[in-house]
Amino acid sequence: MCKSDMFNDELGENHIGTSDHTPLRADAFDRTDDEKIESIKKDFENILTTLGMDLTDDSLKGTPKRVAKMFVKEIFGGLNPERKPSASTFDNKYKYGEMLVEKNIVVYSTCEHHLLPIVGRAHVAYISNGTVVGLSKMNRIVDYYAKRPQVQERLTIQIVEELKKVLGTENVACVIDAKHLCVNSRGIRDIESSTVTAEFGGLFKEEKTRRELLDYIKLDTQF
Repeated sequence: MCKSDMFNDELGENHIGTSDHTPLRADAFDRTDDEKIESIKKDFENILTTLGMDLTDDSLKGTPKRVAKMFVKEIFGGLNPERKPSASTFDNKYKYGEMLVEKNIVVYSTCEHHLLPIVGRAHVAYISNGTVVGLSKMNRIVDYYAKRPQVQERLTIQIVEELKKVLGTENVACVIDAKHLCVNSRGIRDIESSTVTAEFGGLFKEEKTRRELLDYIKLDTQF
């Protein structure tokens, strides 16, 4: 899916991802946010009109603009690199040498196959090699990569790769447990199932360290 012409018109039910990079065109940021909002507004007017909705109704006439602003400024705001959070690091002066786990980070994302919500929790961990990062920055990194059309596997990898760069270490891990409304509210309509993905780097590839992390987050899943 990195090259849209490879797959032509449809993926059907094959929810595959071919890259750990979000598939963006080279001209993705040639237009301003306001220009994108105006274009998307017109597209949604057409969608709602095609569906038979009366856009002169007081409840609906502002919907295309609201949706367009939501797409550009909110739920897909993570596509814009200007919104990438800065992540200041600090020396690990207190010499803390065990893993640090930030658990239960709320994830709100959007499935890129049906544009329906993905809602769940991310658990992020690292072992310092002399550098630490502010706790809230871990939440912000998760939120930044979640705010784009996503597949959960890619999201998990992107979080880990970003923290590796920030911290200068391979010893980073992320586990995400999330519900996909494309499964829960359509198709099979299974409201109970959730999807678990994990990416383990460095020491987290070792069974002992990986098990310690899973014990911390109380997720008895085999990887």
